[in-house]
Amino acid sequence: MSVHTQAKRISVPQLMGYKGQRKIAALTAYSAPFARLLDDALDMILIGDSTAMVGYALPDTLSITVEQMAAHAGAVVRSTSHACIIVDMPFGSYQESPQQAFSNAAGMLAASGADGIKMEGGVALADTTRFLVERGIPVLAHVGLMPQYVNTMGGFKAQGMNDESAERILRDAKAHEEAGAFAVVLEGIAEPLGRRITEALAIPTIGIGASPACDGQILVTEDILGLSGARIPKFAKQFADVGSVIRTAVEQYAQDVRDEQFPQLEHCFGVKK
Repeated sequence: MSVHTQAKRISVPQLMGYKGQRKIAALTAYSAPFARLLDDALDMILIGDSTAMVGYALPDTLSITVEQMAAHAGAVVRSTSHACIIVDMPFGSYQESPQQAFSNAAGMLAASGADGIKMEGGVALADTTRFLVERGIPVLAHVGLMPQYVNTMGGFKAQGMNDESAERILRDAKAHEEAGAFAVVLEGIAEPLGRRITEALAIPTIGIGASPACDGQILVTEDILGLSGARIPKFAKQFADVGSVIRTAVEQYAQDVRDEQFPQLEHCFGVKK
């Protein structure tokens, strides 16, 4: 006789059920220490390909690999028990064909234990979403400003600012909904468009620089904690200046070492009291 236990971690169907009920709170995480701190408060944690820029100081998100993303995702999964964990598909790991996307997505989920993947792209990638979902891989779509398309978009520029662009992004979102995506990230788009897409879709929308009307919000954790340097994106809000706390602590540590105040005998082994 099998023993059934109720899973504590929020599932993909639960996230979908929050549509119209309550907002979805999500942030990024790339390492175990951050993931442990975020877990209890959030509905979803994303191991974003922003790992490339935030974690590796790369100029964009294009060069991070499947293996790197799977390793970071595994660290986040192992150090959490509550939030639904989604991992980004890196650039070049899914655009070639649905079969390529399935192989890489399945490999990342198997290696990390994450609950689903996120994939950037418009109507052209909807068939890939359908292919993955039909084979058991939950897909979080991502439309609007898509960092992996930075070269074709001409930089990190707000999207949907005219009627033609807005209609295209609406079609992108609807195509992924029809293909079976469980939710869609709306990044860097005109506020009225974010509101319009949220009202048009039966699946949740998760905004990042979109609209307060979105069914949820996601930000890069380092942006809200003051760990991203002097420039904070327009769509982000800094909720704490953790950077200054870290700097003060490190300065105090360095001074104590130089002043021979640390370590003391209490920090050593084999010392008789």
